Amino acid sequence: MELIQGLLVITSVHLLAAASPGPDFVLVSQQTLSNGKKAGLLCSIGIALGLSIHILYSAFGLAAIIANSTTALWAIKLLGGSYLIFLGIKGLRARANSQPVTSDQPTASQLSAPNQLSATKTIGLGFLCNALNPKAPIYFVSLFTIVISADTSATHLAIYGIWMMAIQLAWFSLVTILLSTKKVATKLQSMGYIIDRIAGGAMLLLGLKVIASRTN
Repeated sequence: MELIQGLLVITSVHLLAAASPGPDFVLVSQQTLSNGKKAGLLCSIGIALGLSIHILYSAFGLAAIIANSTTALWAIKLLGGSYLIFLGIKGLRARANSQPVTSDQPTASQLSAPNQLSATKTIGLGFLCNALNPKAPIYFVSLFTIVISADTSATHLAIYGIWMMAIQLAWFSLVTILLSTKKVATKLQSMGYIIDRIAGGAMLLLGLKVIASRTN
């Protein structure tokens, strides 16, 4: 497949995949609504970087091995599901901040200040959420089977990978910007810990679903 044609296929398929509700979307939404735009953007960067793991093993043909190995796939699901459960429990334990809300607090970040992470840890949170996604191996096998052939050059593989990361970053940055607008933030600023708990519950359910589907 020609490079331009491959990029068009990747754009259409991966944009839909990125926009589908899942752990990444839940995590970015939770970080943005609880800790502000910066946290959401940093988390988005981590998620985009997390794609590099899937791109690398797919490019070297490991995705096919994982997808066809019951043991390997179960190990990935167990690891990914456990991480989602960990994030879920952490979110469910969120508490309301006693600091009063004033007109000088336009975002929900002040309500969750004690729970804010450093830039490195926030990026790492997004990275692990994406890198440990147990559905990724099969997804990348399907996508790369369409656009990659035996004569696909390393340069084209690199371009495909960077483009997919750019799509991922652009989408979640857009989600972050929309969720961090003043109008939205003002309505949600008093619900910071509630949002954390709802997102935590969603993460917990996703993690349990991933582990329960080990035989699928």
